[in-house]
Amino acid sequence: MGFFDKLKAGLAKTKSTLTDGINNIFSSFRHVDEDLMDELEELLITSDIGVDTTEEILDELRNRIKSDGLSDPGQIKGVLFDILRRMIGDGEPIKCGDGITVILVIGVNGVGKTTSIAKIANVLKNSGKSVLLAAADTFRAAAIDQLSIWADRVGVDIIAHSEGSDPAAVVFDAACAARQRGTDVLIIDTAGRLHNKKNLMNELEKINRVVDRELPDSLRETLLVLDAATGQNAVIQAKEFRKTADITGLVLTKLDGTAKGGIVISINKELGIPVKFIGVGEKVDDLEAFNADEFVRALFE
Repeated sequence: MGFFDKLKAGLAKTKSTLTDGINNIFSSFRHVDEDLMDELEELLITSDIGVDTTEEILDELRNRIKSDGLSDPGQIKGVLFDILRRMIGDGEPIKCGDGITVILVIGVNGVGKTTSIAKIANVLKNSGKSVLLAAADTFRAAAIDQLSIWADRVGVDIIAHSEGSDPAAVVFDAACAARQRGTDVLIIDTAGRLHNKKNLMNELEKINRVVDRELPDSLRETLLVLDAATGQNAVIQAKEFRKTADITGLVLTKLDGTAKGGIVISINKELGIPVKFIGVGEKVDDLEAFNADEFVRALFE
């Protein structure tokens, strides 16, 4: 099964709630009135698109109805899908050039951060890049072992110290190894916690200082991993992390296990941060670079 088929299957719950719900609403009305708009509002909010984004969608839809003189529900449904497509955004590829790319991966425990790192490494390796992992989440029990197992499965190297070691020391060794080996991409795992923003900020600052010093010409990415099944809570997490980290992209996991895939629509609008990878399963090849057109096809067609 190709990734598009996996994506389509993975978005089945969201499609059933959102797309089929929109189709049912428009087929139930002969004319567009406030009752129809009220039902749309309820549907969009329950699909975890969010209150603010839903209000903006409906305001734009009303403006288009008025400016274009629309009255046929079928036409208006097409306009709504166009609005939703635009709000999803286009995504952005990982920055990869002639030198080293450093990807710092952050996120709370339980969102699939460590497995996402392995899956990203697999995507990059399959595209011809050499990848090195840095096990800088030294505080969570078994985090180093877990990442080591995944590194072995994917077939990439890993730099790791013992549990409880200084994360910055791990990054230093990994940066030196990446430079000496001519590695294309260094992916750094970090401690998955959010409860103490000052400690998190200090740790990320230390890691970034090491990278600045040892790999000054590297391209940089900071990816935040979010569990799509948590819906609007994922947006809240992202807003909190953004206070302490310069997030350049998002990784959305577990889209296959939720009807809340509408989060992809609101997350770009509310945060202005591109989705770079999406995951629709537990296997190593169940994560791919985000392709907005494929996502729209899988969700709306």
